[in-house]
Amino acid sequence: MSPVEIACDESGSEGENLLGGETDVFAHAGVRLSPEAAAACVREIRARIGSPAEEYKANHLLRAKHRPVLEWLLDPGGPLAGHGHVHLTDKTFFAVRAAVRLLAEDGSDAMARTLHCAGPAAFGVARWEYFLTAFTSVLRLNPRRGVTTSPQAFFALVRELADVPGEAGEIVARFRDGGERVAAYRARLASDPGLVPVLDPLVPAVLHTVRHWSADGTPVSLVHDEQLALTAERVLQLKAVLGHRLADVRFVDSRSDARVQIADFLAGVARRIASDELNGRGDARLTTLLASFVDTESVWDRLSS
Repeated sequence: MSPVEIACDESGSEGENLLGGETDVFAHAGVRLSPEAAAACVREIRARIGSPAEEYKANHLLRAKHRPVLEWLLDPGGPLAGHGHVHLTDKTFFAVRAAVRLLAEDGSDAMARTLHCAGPAAFGVARWEYFLTAFTSVLRLNPRRGVTTSPQAFFALVRELADVPGEAGEIVARFRDGGERVAAYRARLASDPGLVPVLDPLVPAVLHTVRHWSADGTPVSLVHDEQLALTAERVLQLKAVLGHRLADVRFVDSRSDARVQIADFLAGVARRIASDELNGRGDARLTTLLASFVDTESVWDRLSS
């Protein structure tokens, strides 16, 4: 069976920097369009917007005066209906889930969601944010400047929060025996430069993108915007995990492939719409339109509520 080409791009990528960065949502988009259909879509967007800009980006579509163009692009009767897919990652939730999976012996996504929802109220917003920042620092061999926490200091904090009454404290109490797992993870990270960090949402998003488009058994060939984080080693790891589902990965400059430009549009607008929803300023119409594109396995639960 011949593979189908899926054009991909992302928005909000900051590697392992999940907290305190420029963005709070990561979006990875894949589109299945022929080069001709994608080029026609780009031409139509340019004609509807009418900007003289040499290269269009998602921010053109997100301007209030171009709202009709954005709605047309995302509409069930629009050019991307059935041809677009987005995997969303709430970066804070992703960090909480990583903590639960690594530190709790029986950690589950349900447990992570409970802690994510209850943590701020149980521990106080500032203390909760400090806890998550400390966790991400411990898992990084080269933490951000000024954000360094030793494993000893982190687990002292774990013991402190474990004494807080309530469900959140009970979950954190399960982390107290996670020291050996953290040490083992840091050792693997130090010895294997190709290891995918548990704090980087890009590779999991690519996995879900391929699984979505290959669900009917058709293998997928990715045409991805240039992405330094997708090293040759990581592409091999993707192929090892996905098997026959992933036939190939090649990288292009988005300006040279209209399909990748459309993926760039979709990723960028999805990230903004999702971030607005996350921060209580969501647009009901845009949220509804976006929901039909969102992967059900996203690290996210707001667009379906």
